Amino acid sequence: MTEKTTGASYAAAGVDIDAGDRAVELMKEWVKKTQRPEVLGGLGGFAGLFDASALKRYERPLLASATDGVGTKVDIARRMGVYDTIGHDLVAMVMDDIVVCGAEPLFMTDYICVGKVHPERVAAIVKGIAEGCVLAGCALVGGETAEHPGLLGPDDFDVAGAGTGVVEHDRLLGADRIRTGDAVIAMASSGLHSNGYSLVRHVLFDRAGMALESHVEELGRTLGEELLEPTKIYSLDCMALTRTAEVHAYSHITGGGLAANLARVIPDHLHATVDRSTWTPGAIFDLVGKAGQVERLELEKTLNMGVGMMAVVPQESVDVALTALSDRGVDAWVAGEILDRGDLTEGATLTGDYAS
Repeated sequence: MTEKTTGASYAAAGVDIDAGDRAVELMKEWVKKTQRPEVLGGLGGFAGLFDASALKRYERPLLASATDGVGTKVDIARRMGVYDTIGHDLVAMVMDDIVVCGAEPLFMTDYICVGKVHPERVAAIVKGIAEGCVLAGCALVGGETAEHPGLLGPDDFDVAGAGTGVVEHDRLLGADRIRTGDAVIAMASSGLHSNGYSLVRHVLFDRAGMALESHVEELGRTLGEELLEPTKIYSLDCMALTRTAEVHAYSHITGGGLAANLARVIPDHLHATVDRSTWTPGAIFDLVGKAGQVERLELEKTLNMGVGMMAVVPQESVDVALTALSDRGVDAWVAGEILDRGDLTEGATLTGDYAS
């Protein structure tokens, strides 16, 4: 008589290796679309390979790296059951940080953590990451999908990524290049992007009791569609602008808001002033402010207020820069200037009132 065994197994503990393998097969076609000639090997290896001999054309190459996630915006994707756009947000958060210093995005890796592997769902997330990498001009060379039963619910997930870029040492952008009289050019955001969603969710769901499927007249679509709008990826636009016009610095407007992020690239002796009257924030920002009775300064230190990237350029480059951005379909305008700091303590401030 054969004795039955009741030993534990990985599957019984909640980890489905077969589902993970299927997810890898489903995502391969999307990863392939991101390939650059410097990438060696395919998906499934222990490490992604990038041919560094491609950097020989640089005299003194500097590698730039960044890592990020998309915060609680993943909750909106989960609740809506839409998984193929959140990857755009991830690429934007990582690669647009890299391009700020003037670096060319090279490659990226991702990390997807789930409560339970649903192969089609994971593949949809990777599809979005791959599409974002194409928009940023970088390769997706690898990643990891981790199943965490007991820590995450079956439908819960989170995403993170890391990227690498390269810039010639003497073309490094930043505070050292900025001069008094430089102009500050704003580039429009596509919406909330991927910051401030803890405030947004608290205000719109907990306080205002709004539903994702509700059509909001001032938004022209459902609340869920607005909140899931992908973050604009500026990487190729910024690279094109740098080739066309003289650029002294970029600032990616992410967590902390417009003034705080712009201040990160302003030297200690200078000050950036940005005139609110040069643009009108999108309706979503007004909706969040009114629904939660959020003070303007609180909104401005949390949300991007309609500006996703800023460029600091010399005055003589303004016209060329605006034309170059317009030719690429980027809504951009002169929003401020660089002044001597004097007795001011902040590196950047917002002045005036938003245009109505």
